[in-house]
Amino acid sequence: MTTGSFRVAAIQACPVYLDLDATLDKACSLIAEAGRSDAQLAVFPEAFIAGYPIWIWWIPAGRTAELRELYTALHASSIAIPDAATDRLCDAARRAGITVAIGVNERNAEASDSTLFNTLLFIGHDGVVLGRHRKLIPTAGERMIWGRGDGGDLAVYAQPFGQLSGLICWESYMPLARYALAAWGCQIYAAPTWDRGEPWLSTMRHVAKEMRCVVIGCCQAVRKDDIPDELPFKTKYLSSADEWINPGDSVIVDPDGKVLAGPVREREEILYAEIHHDQLIGPRWQLDIAGHYARPDVFELRIHRDPRPILSVVDAAAGEEQES
Repeated sequence: MTTGSFRVAAIQACPVYLDLDATLDKACSLIAEAGRSDAQLAVFPEAFIAGYPIWIWWIPAGRTAELRELYTALHASSIAIPDAATDRLCDAARRAGITVAIGVNERNAEASDSTLFNTLLFIGHDGVVLGRHRKLIPTAGERMIWGRGDGGDLAVYAQPFGQLSGLICWESYMPLARYALAAWGCQIYAAPTWDRGEPWLSTMRHVAKEMRCVVIGCCQAVRKDDIPDELPFKTKYLSSADEWINPGDSVIVDPDGKVLAGPVREREEILYAEIHHDQLIGPRWQLDIAGHYARPDVFELRIHRDPRPILSVVDAAAGEEQES
């Protein structure tokens, strides 16, 4: 039986808005700080690299000129996986000896390189990319920005401290997605988000209690002053906005649904919590939704994980089909 404990971190911070290089510098510095504090896992907010497209909640859909300009700026501050930006994050994780789950805006480099995905990137403590998950359903106005993930990247990753996975923001309201991760043995659930307050905090506690896993909910803390003054969007649409566009409310919850750290509001902070390995197993004696509490004879879940490429090329000479 595994004994002892491990430390996890929720990094509530604001990116350097739409500035890729500066945000990477900040992310690498925060990874190093969490490593120095003996955390074995650091979770960053949704779309931390390099900013959540907040304008979607202010600019009407018909303002295409304004939306194109901002989308171009977001695209320029996004990454591909892999690329030089990914390498920097991987190097920071390796140097700190810490596993990282970080939200990024990801370009579809496998096809047009123009569509963006809301992606959760997992990096191991050895600096190797474990995998990525593209958000299945962008919420409401987010659909003007991000494409839909195909589900082929849903996975759970074995790490020295436990079985790691996660979903992005309101994917945590998708019961079948949660169940799939539970059935693959998820013990530590990363929940990067833009949401805050109630009922989101109750949701984090519910997911932890239902799945009997550690939940790390992590959000950006963003003030109006964090948005660059040179963006016309700020002057035109944010003049009457509150000082705190998003107060944060990052939180760490144990498998019994009890809050271990947070929620923290209206400041940047790294939350830490000590997790005992027996907490990952003991609570499942009473409730294991993908074990003794499952009824596969009554309910059946089928998951399609085969990738759906944009383009398949048939090479007649070689007699084979290639996907891209």
